Amino acid sequence: MFGYYRLASAVPQLRVADVDYNIDQLMAGFRQAAAQQAAAVVFPELCITGYSCGDLFFQPRLREAALNGLRRFAEATKGTRTVAVVGLPFLYGDALYNTAAVVQGGRILALVPKTMLPNYREFYEKRQFTSGREPGAGVREVTVNGALVPFGTDIVFHDGASSFSFGIEICEDLWSVIPPSSMLALQGARAIFNPSAGTELTGKAAYRRELVKQQSGRCLCAYVLASAGVHESTTDVVFGGHSLIADNGRLAAEGERFRRESTLILADVDFERLAAARLSESSFNDSKALLPSVNTLHLTLAEEVPPSPGLEHACNPARPFLPPPLHRRERCEEIIAIQTAGLAKRMEHTHAQRLVIGISGGLDSTLALLICARVCQALDKPASAILAVTMPGFGTTDRTHTNAVNMCRLLGVELREIPISEASLQHFRDIGHDPAERTTTYENVQARERTQILMDLANKMGGLVVGTGDLSEIALGWSTYNGDHMSMYAVNCSIPKTLIRCLIEHIAAQSSPELAATLLDINNTPVSPELLPPSDDGTIEQRTEDVLGPYDLHDFFLFHFIKYSAQPEKILYLAENAFRDEFQPDFIRRCLGVFMRRFFRQQFKRSCIPDGPKVGTISLSPRGDWRMPSDACGTVWSNGLSHS
Repeated sequence: MFGYYRLASAVPQLRVADVDYNIDQLMAGFRQAAAQQAAAVVFPELCITGYSCGDLFFQPRLREAALNGLRRFAEATKGTRTVAVVGLPFLYGDALYNTAAVVQGGRILALVPKTMLPNYREFYEKRQFTSGREPGAGVREVTVNGALVPFGTDIVFHDGASSFSFGIEICEDLWSVIPPSSMLALQGARAIFNPSAGTELTGKAAYRRELVKQQSGRCLCAYVLASAGVHESTTDVVFGGHSLIADNGRLAAEGERFRRESTLILADVDFERLAAARLSESSFNDSKALLPSVNTLHLTLAEEVPPSPGLEHACNPARPFLPPPLHRRERCEEIIAIQTAGLAKRMEHTHAQRLVIGISGGLDSTLALLICARVCQALDKPASAILAVTMPGFGTTDRTHTNAVNMCRLLGVELREIPISEASLQHFRDIGHDPAERTTTYENVQARERTQILMDLANKMGGLVVGTGDLSEIALGWSTYNGDHMSMYAVNCSIPKTLIRCLIEHIAAQSSPELAATLLDINNTPVSPELLPPSDDGTIEQRTEDVLGPYDLHDFFLFHFIKYSAQPEKILYLAENAFRDEFQPDFIRRCLGVFMRRFFRQQFKRSCIPDGPKVGTISLSPRGDWRMPSDACGTVWSNGLSHS
């Protein structure tokens, strides 16, 4: 399952101090999680007895009942591989600890005591419990129901056969200045499980949610929190049963609070992705110098945990570059602001008088022109400082030409039309090429002729040629070397094709009805370089996605290949899941083969691309992001795909 594991957070019904009843509820919750093939399920803090027992924790009878209950619960886990985390009070020496027991396959694997004990306002845990962080204590062995088990805060649990690993912290530990989970993550825990008992106050749930998300992002880990529910004592406070699962800063699942029945939430988390992010996306490993001089116990689980049986509880969007709908407006404005700021700085620095841009009526040049208009507004320059040049050739259609002219008119920019057909025919004669041969030469002559015109106009009027090519084209090498491949500033260079449509749609929503109609028609026009003559009815004959495959697929491949170093077999599996209602598996496989071949063969174009602003986490700039030899061979990747 390519590193996917299903994690669960369970909030059972309970009765305060009624251990037998609580164990029955815990076993029911565990069976439900195991039936869903969860690798691990986390229950709330002190769930065997109830968190709100107060001074009853001093009573030997309650503690004995808790140990007997733990034995009964452990026996109920026999025959399964799902890990369970349950909470109970545990007496060791002359001190009482608030602990989490890790149970799997009928065995108690370890007890992890709570480190930070809240002792303010409604909390008074230091009245009953001792912190598990005792100087020099480390990890010890204690007897639990006749068996020796590790006891300590510095334990990282591993599935020896996979990428699955986790550590434990308890409730208040997360709220401390330096949570124990930070150190556990540095020691190799890719998930943190937190049995919790947070009281509910106005606004506290939102803070707790952000805390879990932030810690999962900071530690590049999964984070599972299960908080005590409404059946705890309500003498002075109410518990809401808040359950949360976060994945590297993203909220993967959240349970409804204040439910009176038992609840279970699930999320399929990619542990391979977490490992890849730690390897290449952050300064994670530099932080290991901060580790204290303690000996962490790396404990192998009793059984291999079950991998996720599917991705029904996973975040696997078909279009991962698109901002989520809730934040789309904000993110689109942010992206446009980054593009605008980058081009404005370059225009100021070079003392350019004009922005020169080729306009085709296609997606890329449309967004680039809209950004140029924003730059002129930011620099208090008139729209006429933009020189838009439309250069109709052999493949230009009425639809794209009309849209280009209308857009320039509505934006108030200077528009020049310079046909390139005669110049291209002359060049064919000069180099001895028969124009009836519709080869790469036939196409690239036109692209280079257009670039030459733009460059010479920029020289003539002290201008700056604005590049229009996008991240998807750069990845696939879908540009003419030293043609549209070249510019003086490439404003779209880190924006994939799927996101360009989104940005144009966003700007259209803010535009006049006439401009909006033009922009939306551009969005709906088939993607084409228009280098081959149109069909007999005047429509576009040369459609890029008919040659390469859909950009929706290629952007998906690019995202997973670059951001998380996913192997081709995994990318194929994820794509088949994400696009199961859109494309057949064989078609997806063929398109992935095209992506892999072109990505490796076209690096030489990426090695010398112009400057341009980075707007997201993925960029192929050879200076700031992607460093790959132009002659790297992709056989290892293509072979893996052919054998899958």
